[in-house]
Amino acid sequence: MFHLKRVIFCLILFLPANAPLIISSLKLNLFLTILLYFSLYNLYILSNVFPINKKSPNNRHHYRLSALSKGFELILAGFVCFTAEMLAYALFFINYGVGWFWLLFLNALHCALLLFITTVNGSARVIFSSKQVGLALKILLIAFWWFPVLNLILLFKISEKASKEFEFSVYRYNLNQNRKERNLCSTRYPLLLVHGVFFRDWENFNYWGRIPEELVGNGAVVYYGNHQSAAAVEQSAEELKQSILKIIEETNCEKVNIIAHSKGGIDSRYAISLLGMGRYVASLTTINTPHRGCNFVRRILDMTPEKAISAIGDKYEKLFLKLGDENPGFYDSLALLTDENCANLNHIMTNDPNVLYQSAGSMMATPLSAIFPLSVGHVIIKKCEGDNDGLVAVSSMKWGEFLGLVTPKGKKGISHGDMIDLTRKNIDGFDVCEFYVDLVNGLKLRGL
Repeated sequence: MFHLKRVIFCLILFLPANAPLIISSLKLNLFLTILLYFSLYNLYILSNVFPINKKSPNNRHHYRLSALSKGFELILAGFVCFTAEMLAYALFFINYGVGWFWLLFLNALHCALLLFITTVNGSARVIFSSKQVGLALKILLIAFWWFPVLNLILLFKISEKASKEFEFSVYRYNLNQNRKERNLCSTRYPLLLVHGVFFRDWENFNYWGRIPEELVGNGAVVYYGNHQSAAAVEQSAEELKQSILKIIEETNCEKVNIIAHSKGGIDSRYAISLLGMGRYVASLTTINTPHRGCNFVRRILDMTPEKAISAIGDKYEKLFLKLGDENPGFYDSLALLTDENCANLNHIMTNDPNVLYQSAGSMMATPLSAIFPLSVGHVIIKKCEGDNDGLVAVSSMKWGEFLGLVTPKGKKGISHGDMIDLTRKNIDGFDVCEFYVDLVNGLKLRGL
């Protein structure tokens, strides 16, 4: 049914685009000619202001997704009409020659102008509403809209991403609506999300991307570690301890389920094993955590002059003091992540028998799976320790019950940042939000 609407919409655009040829061939009087021009141009304006679009979810993303769908339909209609125009002209010249050359030439210019406006209209809607079309692609289209062939390639890529973004958003919405009453993530104990190094729990830029919203939408109660961005494991663990005790005091929940990413997993293990938090933690699930350290980090520290590390650390610490850290420790946070120091920590951080320990990880397929520094990290770690996510070797991620390695179909793989939805980009074959919904649902089924 919607395909029929698309055909009708293309026809509505096609008629005004060819107004000079249509009206000239009808040989109407002046009044009817003006009236028909007026009617066709109004039809064109209305079709550009109110284009067709697929029904979007009635949620807070409704207007953005509606604009995205309308933009895609305008670009598609512009391309279809342009193709139909070329075919029509080819057939006309084959059958009738160039007898109406000047009229056809003027009509072609008129058609090209109107379809160009339609395509620009659609592109603008997509550019301003899409979260999946990257900034680089948007800039390329704006810069090279005039370049033949290249502009069509860019339009195709942008349209493809816009279409996939819309369909995926609708899929996620319908999925959550159909299972809303099941409360898949309503665990017995609340969730405590613990971030990794060099990030904070900012309200306006969530370290965990779209994941917390999906978890809450499926019944979860979510808290954050609220520890500093960079500090020694002992200090970060102490800060997590205070966060856990605060949650226990405010909610009387008895325990929490910790989900920790990267260094956050080591900080959490330290708090459980050495700071007495085992009695307040039901489970610890670590994601891409370097439990056995990062050989990559040790190599960087060994190769980088102390003055350079000190200079970088000083700038970092000054910046994050302004952003909310009380006592950031750039070098301390890195040094304790080396394979040697993690081995020492593992001797003293024994597992608490009353806590469920789980782990999961991912790997990049090629260096092109992520940007710098993960791309470089992947190459270095691959030679020394094998498969990795750009920062952590797969062999270092496993602790307790290993839930598996995320390995979607395709050549990209999943990087260290992808596992927390850092870039907010949809990845073919890997639904990061659903990964966490399944993970938390597993805790619920265990009675945690």
